[in-house]
Amino acid sequence: MEKILIVDDEVEIAELISDALTDEGFETMTANDGETGLELASKNPDISLILLDIMMPKVDGLTLCRKIRDTITCPIIFVSAKSRTLDVVVGLEMGADDYITKPFVVEELVAKVKAHIRRDRRSGTVAEVSNDTIAIGEFELHKDSYELLKNKERIVLSTREFQLLEFLMTNAGKVLSREEIFNHVWGSEYGDIGTVAVNIKNLRNKIDADGKYIKTVWGVGYKFISSLSGD
Repeated sequence: MEKILIVDDEVEIAELISDALTDEGFETMTANDGETGLELASKNPDISLILLDIMMPKVDGLTLCRKIRDTITCPIIFVSAKSRTLDVVVGLEMGADDYITKPFVVEELVAKVKAHIRRDRRSGTVAEVSNDTIAIGEFELHKDSYELLKNKERIVLSTREFQLLEFLMTNAGKVLSREEIFNHVWGSEYGDIGTVAVNIKNLRNKIDADGKYIKTVWGVGYKFISSLSGD
């Protein structure tokens, strides 16, 4: 049974979401402040998905998301009344996978939760049956264990960041459009193609700060070079 963590300081909303997801067969845990949410996340590494508010006492949602992303790769969805584009972008840059604004339709939230878990489950299945390793330059990407090594040192990526990098490295040397990347990594279940650029930025910050590998081809898309000669 998939386990979902709900972190929201509005008790009624947390209970509403919990009841709706429980009715769909999910196991839920709730926290009404960021500090408790962080504690629950650290004690439950098998969490399948996290629903996270932004404005909360003790530890805000953005800070919590960043701390969770140090150790947990499951999908994170922000559920917040803060709907400005800047807030959405910041949330995605902190490692979130999606964003739902309040007020929301419960059925829509449940559908989005199911979509993320379904895609995460499919990705996990692929990793289990594949023993391939992609090695390019300083990087070794291990599909079977969802691990990335750079100069033999492990780098922690979110599930979506790993899938993005795997797609880029599998197609090293080829320019991939934003649409190709979006459809392969996120699929038609998600509606904001802008998340591609946000996650590319996150990847660069984590693994390619000097810009040797992940290249932007303006007006077209992105490519992961197959050699340091730039191919």
